[in-house]
Amino acid sequence: MFQESSDNKNPPRRSEIKRGDAVWIIEKQNYGTNAYTQGLVQDILTSAEFHPRGIKVRLTHGPVGRVQWMM
Repeated sequence: MFQESSDNKNPPRRSEIKRGDAVWIIEKQNYGTNAYTQGLVQDILTSAEFHPRGIKVRLTHGPVGRVQWMM
């Protein structure tokens, strides 16, 4: 689990995220907390180039969330 003070105000754009990239995500049930999950991108679920809370992805080990940071 990654400890930061708040969600990233400038999450990466869709064009910056590729399958296999290592990322930190925030899952919906953890919005507003410091409970981030790290993993590798399996699927990119958001079709838009940008989303203010982050691009939604599925990680290889199952969790779905919005990308906050690239590793």
